[in-house]
Amino acid sequence: MTPSIDVRLNVDFPNFSLSVDLSLPGRGVTALYGHSGSGKTTCLRCIAGLEKPKDAFIRVNGEAWHDSANGIFLAPHKRALGYVFQEASLFAHLTVRSNLEFGLKRIAVGERRVKLDHATALLGIDHLLERQPDTLSGGERQRVGIARALLTSPRLLLLDEPLAALDASRKREILPYLERLHDELDIPMLYVSHSQDEVARLADHLVLLSDGKTLASGPIGETLARLDLPLAMGDDAGVVIEGQVIAYDTTYHLVTVRLPTSRLSIRVAHSPLEAGKSLRFKIQARDVSLNLQPDDQSSILNRLPVTVVSEVTADNAAHVLVRLDAEGTHLLARITRYSRDQLHLHPGQRLWAQIKSVALLA
Repeated sequence: MTPSIDVRLNVDFPNFSLSVDLSLPGRGVTALYGHSGSGKTTCLRCIAGLEKPKDAFIRVNGEAWHDSANGIFLAPHKRALGYVFQEASLFAHLTVRSNLEFGLKRIAVGERRVKLDHATALLGIDHLLERQPDTLSGGERQRVGIARALLTSPRLLLLDEPLAALDASRKREILPYLERLHDELDIPMLYVSHSQDEVARLADHLVLLSDGKTLASGPIGETLARLDLPLAMGDDAGVVIEGQVIAYDTTYHLVTVRLPTSRLSIRVAHSPLEAGKSLRFKIQARDVSLNLQPDDQSSILNRLPVTVVSEVTADNAAHVLVRLDAEGTHLLARITRYSRDQLHLHPGQRLWAQIKSVALLA
């Protein structure tokens, strides 16, 4: 049976209602994304058992955690989950090692699937084990908190805006470790965030929430490329692509990546990567320009043949958003209405998308 996380919730508070019906992948990272007050944290708290709605069904990879119709409600401490909050909430009187052992001791020896040395290596905290929490940076505390959650050997890891309390430099410090968890652990994660760049780097599946309802749920590449969602209207709108490295230019420090659905490739400024490795990157809609001809006399390295799929008016009167198809890979372009008219854009039209290598977020 394909692993899945099934969540149906109807929650009524005095000033807020949440109504969702989701069937999510039982592997990888699913992001719950939306503005403050959209219901992301409430959904997570229900899955953890910290809220007990009267009408709910929660099943994680075949195990029912909450089924109100059949009188099933598993207490939070009986749910095989790890929960990471915005603040690490470490025990101040214990060393880092003792904080980690607290999580480890919750699980019987025979049921432990994550060892202490594995967790500390994954999060890069081996050198912090004898330190006290008050001597750690915010990023270090959060990495310890994540390691402690992993040491409960969870079947599901819940992360509630784990980077929200960190400044930009600390976020950059911790994101590579979260990517390692994604790549190296077979533990599904639900990741709450209102940062599209975080979601783009980490998530495989995206759930978009607004005012307690689901606007969309699907693979991140497809969902970010939809023009009927508010995601496409923001200044950080763009698509996420995961391709395969086919070459590395040591002179110019450029990785050549084949797009996942075609023979087309794109060059990305990046540190050395071996051929065959996967690389995920984001292309912002504002960084895509369009040309009727392949202009090879330009500083723009990437020129892809594309077909116009559709367009919508952007969030201001001067711009339009254009959805493009590059042999099965979707792109978005944010251009002026003037440029649209000069190019005589229409669905089915063939032209060239130009993307600066320095503009790609990898």
